[in-house]
Amino acid sequence: MSEIKNLNPTCIWKNFYALTQVPRPSGHLEKIQQFLLDFGQQAGVEAFKDPAGNIVFRKPASAGMENRKGVILQAHMDMVPQKTPENTHNFETDPIQPWIDGEWVKAKGTTLGADNGLGVAAIMAIMEDKTLRHGPVEALITADEETGMYGANDLPTEELHGDILMNLDSEHWGKFVIGSAGGIDVTATIEYKEEETAPAEDAAVKVTLKGLRGGHSGLEIHEGRGNANKMMARFVREVVETEDARLVSWHGGNMRNAIPFKAEVVLTLPKENVAALKQDVEEWKADFIDEYKQIESGIEFYVEDVELPKMQVPEEINDNLINAILACHDGVVRMIPSYPNVVETSSNLAIIDIEDGKAAIKILARSSREDMKQYIVDMLESCFNMAGMKVETAGSYGGWDPNPDSPILHLLLKEYKELFGKEGIIQVDHAGLECSVILGKYPWLDVVSLGPTMKSPHTTTERALIETVAPFWELLRKTLEDIPKK
Repeated sequence: MSEIKNLNPTCIWKNFYALTQVPRPSGHLEKIQQFLLDFGQQAGVEAFKDPAGNIVFRKPASAGMENRKGVILQAHMDMVPQKTPENTHNFETDPIQPWIDGEWVKAKGTTLGADNGLGVAAIMAIMEDKTLRHGPVEALITADEETGMYGANDLPTEELHGDILMNLDSEHWGKFVIGSAGGIDVTATIEYKEEETAPAEDAAVKVTLKGLRGGHSGLEIHEGRGNANKMMARFVREVVETEDARLVSWHGGNMRNAIPFKAEVVLTLPKENVAALKQDVEEWKADFIDEYKQIESGIEFYVEDVELPKMQVPEEINDNLINAILACHDGVVRMIPSYPNVVETSSNLAIIDIEDGKAAIKILARSSREDMKQYIVDMLESCFNMAGMKVETAGSYGGWDPNPDSPILHLLLKEYKELFGKEGIIQVDHAGLECSVILGKYPWLDVVSLGPTMKSPHTTTERALIETVAPFWELLRKTLEDIPKK
């Protein structure tokens, strides 16, 4: 694992490896915040934690470069905590185990944290670089981006002094992002009085669907990957009708911005119908494998006998919940008319938790247009209201409107062409970036996003393409050297 520190450029990879050794799942950032503060002190730059939990570095301009425009380098410190079912990793205490697999850096059984650890590592490398000539440089390393952009949303409005914001949270080397979608969390809840099961007549089973690819609900929502919650709903609705099954519990998904790759339900049903349900499982497994044969390769769908619980979901609530889950929109609503290869509006049926008299269904809706974002919220609210559920929204953030005339964009494109002999690609992303939130507080900033290539963030197959990190670093340094005068 430690050989990662020796990859080129070592100034980034040694810092990235150090980050993997510090637990930093969203919501548990005390260790990484202290790590970054200690690093800033060691690097000899101003470093502090602001009231929102963000870490800010300030590095003064090189001699003779004081009249250049100020640059803010921005990334987020937290990572999505996903692990394979058999993995015992504790994200709050255990280091990530990165390893080199050919041209990629991966992690053993967990997310890697290259999203956005490589961006943070690049910032650290800039802060400790004594040879780079540059104007005034600030770094903003935000807290809890993955769970609601809380650090950016609570960023003080007079904290930053720069003129240019370079976000380092993009995943495609050679592509320069100038716009992204907004998003909003939608949560539907209901409480109900459980009813007793019938021990003399009923049995119980646990049905598990797992092995799906999952994925980033912004970057990969258009790929048609299986959503474990939606797939499970199809099966459950059928066996409620055909085998008189009743719901005891449902647990699927664990992050709003990750496509759920696993779901499990506990059902009760008449003892004489258990054999038929087990046959139903086999038939649905074959159907799922056939439906997703071009997309998913590891689908597991199986049933286990379990002890009959004392309580279950009452029949009316049972039917309403299942119908609402099945009817709930999931996936792409519309592509951007002016960028037909980019998703405009989508929703991700991310998390379902039903048990002990409470049900909660959590969705992340995204759109580049505020009116379409409201449309998807209204659609979801209508769906769950019909099931008698309370619907609440939180964490809303606006989209980042593209500026194709951005001076920093065109400087990057010029430097990219001169360094690598090819044209850079201008892109608008469906994945949410903090740029829109920061622009809301600092509207004068000239903003662009870039980064090395990563694949499958928010999944246990997350990986970083080694060969893209060195040119990313070269471009970043060259651009900072050539930032124009104010």
